[in-house]
Amino acid sequence: MTKDWTRDWPQPDRSRDISQPLENLSPDESMKVRSNQLRGTINEGLLDAITGMVSGDDNPKLMKFHGIYGQDDRDLRDERRRRKLEPAYSFLIRLRLPGGVVTPAQWLKLDELARLYGSSSLRATTRQTFQFHWVLKNDLKATIRGLHEILVDTIAACGDVVRGVMCSVNPALSSLHAKVYDDARAVSDHALPNMRAYHEIWWGEERVATSEPEEPFLGKQYLPRKFKIGLVVPPHNDIDVYTQDLGFVAIVENGELVGYNVTVGGGMGRTDSAPETYPRLGDVLGFVPREKILAATDAVVGLQRDYGDRKARAHARFKYTVDDLGLDFVRAEVERRLGFPLEAPRPFEFVSNGDAYGWTKDEAGRWHYTLFVENGRIVNRESLKLLDGLRAVAEIHEGTFRLTPNQNVTIADVPAKRKAKIEAVLKAHGLLDRNAQSMLRLNSMACVALPTCGLAMAESERYLPTLVDKIEKILADNSLEAEPITIRMTGCPNGCARPYVAEIAMTGRAPGKYNLYLGGGFHGQRLNRMYLENVGEEAILDALGKIAARYARERGPGERFGDFTIRAGYVREVLSGRDFNL
Repeated sequence: MTKDWTRDWPQPDRSRDISQPLENLSPDESMKVRSNQLRGTINEGLLDAITGMVSGDDNPKLMKFHGIYGQDDRDLRDERRRRKLEPAYSFLIRLRLPGGVVTPAQWLKLDELARLYGSSSLRATTRQTFQFHWVLKNDLKATIRGLHEILVDTIAACGDVVRGVMCSVNPALSSLHAKVYDDARAVSDHALPNMRAYHEIWWGEERVATSEPEEPFLGKQYLPRKFKIGLVVPPHNDIDVYTQDLGFVAIVENGELVGYNVTVGGGMGRTDSAPETYPRLGDVLGFVPREKILAATDAVVGLQRDYGDRKARAHARFKYTVDDLGLDFVRAEVERRLGFPLEAPRPFEFVSNGDAYGWTKDEAGRWHYTLFVENGRIVNRESLKLLDGLRAVAEIHEGTFRLTPNQNVTIADVPAKRKAKIEAVLKAHGLLDRNAQSMLRLNSMACVALPTCGLAMAESERYLPTLVDKIEKILADNSLEAEPITIRMTGCPNGCARPYVAEIAMTGRAPGKYNLYLGGGFHGQRLNRMYLENVGEEAILDALGKIAARYARERGPGERFGDFTIRAGYVREVLSGRDFNL
């Protein structure tokens, strides 16, 4: 990575003035303008000893820009309401961790903070980072300052900004991964808002007086909604690049990373009661050389900043901007901002979006061990001390850890002479057996949902493992236990576990009730479609049992489950995001 790539943000292109009277903006847009560049009254709210939440009407929303969500234990809501107590408030803290890479020293500090403040739990997310749950208000500053000790922050992990940047994990191509990871980190640092409020509130720095704009690129309104970026290395689409607002597909020619195909307009979130909302897969816009990746980021993010909907928040994601403006306009506008035309896309192919478990040897002779972590929850349980086991690995490991986009952990960059020692620690803590799971379970993923997520309408993380138990039996009865099938569950339709590209997916509608979706592409190349609406476990298992039996009898050679459900007529193929709800 040459130094001139990591330049400062350019002066914003204000060819289209986005400033509007506050009364013409959505409430969230007005809040950002009034917030004094995201400071609000957070400091004062943290000092309020009367409540466990940050007092002040806008403070919980502003905290998202600092990587923090205010939550409460929904399992206790009714009981506390009867006792006339406020909700059992706590906070989720999400790390900015581009590409999901941490050192052993960083892992040990994260483990320490989890045990001190996070209910002895680390949660690997579907965007390759960690979340602490159950952090109390009085422990927020101590947690964030602890992260600062290991040069980790939570800036822009949430909020209407460029969120954490994802990066493929392919242990067999470690040298290529290193280059793509360097680019992912450069994009993340480049897109970071100039958030002085974070340094003042959490690190105790003094405010610096200046006549220059505090946020020269994003202004006082930041972006209309969250914006997600990912870099992927074919043939494995582990980051689900088509679900990203902006995706970069690595193109390798003669062993060299020459550049990226650019995809635009992906996104998962939707609302059941609003048929005008829908998931969308990104379109390939064109190719840029590697040295132009930051310029391409500027151009696409700037387009969304200027053209995204700031009146109707449900219509503010970049996917709707792309559909409203049209792909031809988007390409022309990106090229205008770049100052040069995009090249024609280079050929590439995806074959899966899952992880390669167990030991993998790279081209340099180093070893990498990918460990299955069900739904990303790293915690000690009676049957498995996962938190203790990975801490023991970190105490002797000399390489890195990589969080995968599928919520798993790769113990990376292990020299051949230390492989046996790492394996012995894994075996001593019962972790070598973790990968001995069905193919369905190894390709499963769930969001957190209840009891902490305020959007959840049904269980997800706590329920999917038991549902998989029952679906495994159906598959075994039909001799399909070795068939890799992607299955994902979320507690609401917002799509955090990227359910709408899974072959089987469930999104929560009410306690114990889900929409069942079928027909997603095996490597994330196609949206699925709703098959059953608002049904419980019995109906889900009955439907999957009948479909699995027919799939076992009638599938063609190499035919994937999602492809079969379309060919057999269970669901129609989704041709575009706008077609999703039809």
